[in-house]
Amino acid sequence: MSQTTNNVLMVRPVGFGFNEQTAVNNAFQRKSKEAAETVARRALKEFDAFVALLRENGVEVTVVQDTPEPRTPDSIFPNNCFSVHGDTLVLYPMFAPNRQLERDKLLRVIQTSKFRQVLHLYDFEEFGIALEGTGSLVLDREHRMAYACLSPRTNLNTLKLWASELGYDYMVFHSQDEKGMPVYHTNVMMHVGSRQAVVCLNSIRDEAERHELKQRLEHDGKEVVPITLSQMRHFAGNMLELHNDRGEQLLVMSQTARLSLTAEQLATLSKHTRIISPDIHTIETVGGGSARCMLAEL
Repeated sequence: MSQTTNNVLMVRPVGFGFNEQTAVNNAFQRKSKEAAETVARRALKEFDAFVALLRENGVEVTVVQDTPEPRTPDSIFPNNCFSVHGDTLVLYPMFAPNRQLERDKLLRVIQTSKFRQVLHLYDFEEFGIALEGTGSLVLDREHRMAYACLSPRTNLNTLKLWASELGYDYMVFHSQDEKGMPVYHTNVMMHVGSRQAVVCLNSIRDEAERHELKQRLEHDGKEVVPITLSQMRHFAGNMLELHNDRGEQLLVMSQTARLSLTAEQLATLSKHTRIISPDIHTIETVGGGSARCMLAEL
């Protein structure tokens, strides 16, 4: 299976804003002092510009319009709700109740009938268990390997079931920010592309876990590009590699992430990909997620 796609789904927000329900374990969120309407308007402008940038660069983008009710302030991050694996669709259990509503909205537009198998994992929500899609799971699709840092959003037993159903191996570890708080999503601290992996190794305090992760990535042919804790805070781990309609490999990251990287890191990443970096400062500051979180691979 190819590591990259040129077809993504994005959700155009209606009431984007600070989500109190997710802030309990997402240390990347920041509440704005501006009026909610101002934040929502600026986020919408950033979203539309991001979609236009992707399309200009040959990526197929399906845009789903969010609805005002029920209110889902994080609907702009659809990759947590579902993932597609050939003819299999996986629907995930979400941590926050208002994020569970996002998945229900998406089910109205996703044609589940076209999939041979639909794996429903969201029944785990009644037990307070979450596994939030490709936020929790960073996938090496070619080698059928899932990487996951354990957190309140990423449950090990649910991951084991997921891996068994999809025929994946998996590796788990623990990742912390500079204050010792668990990193809420794996895709904040690492990215795996077709030939490279960007990883905040310093966030993995356990030396054995850190060594095992790096060794496995290198074993599978990935050039490991380390980032610092500060760069992780600037969403430098939150990337997604895509290809366009000409077969060119693109690496999508936010402008914030790109500006945090050194010239040497950018040169390394540019060996195999062309970097695309939208300005989504409002979305990533208030929402606590960045460019990769906004892209659900189809």
